[in-house]
Amino acid sequence: MKKILLLTLLILSSCSFDKIIKHHGVHNLEEKQTKLKINYSNKNDILKLIGPPSTKSTFDNDIYIYIERKTSGSKLSKFGKKKLIKNNVLILEVDKKGILLSKKFYDKNDMNNIEFDKNETDIEYSKNSFIYNFLSSLRQKIDDPLGQKRIKN
Repeated sequence: MKKILLLTLLILSSCSFDKIIKHHGVHNLEEKQTKLKINYSNKNDILKLIGPPSTKSTFDNDIYIYIERKTSGSKLSKFGKKKLIKNNVLILEVDKKGILLSKKFYDKNDMNNIEFDKNETDIEYSKNSFIYNFLSSLRQKIDDPLGQKRIKN
């Protein structure tokens, strides 16, 4: 009996009732981006302060995209649905000389709720449709590329 009680206490003592917070991307992105100054900071300053970008694109100028996302597990009554704590995105534009031209910071309040239409488009093929005629002629050309079967009939 004492062994079972001891085992139960050991298992319960290892449980944690704190919320588990999952963090993805750059930590403290909002505070770090305030230290960057337009037309003053350069690529080396950016990489030293924030690190390598989550996404980098090269068009006329280099564009660095940094992401910070923090989620937490919700209550048991919500069936483990994740709660969004932070969703920050920083977009930096750097010119060919390496100088910061612009910075745009978006947080979770800037996110758009996009509602998609629930209607579906029906796909109908009839024997008189253009697609049916096209696919039929294509099938016929694949089956008889030289057209010899048509001559014999």
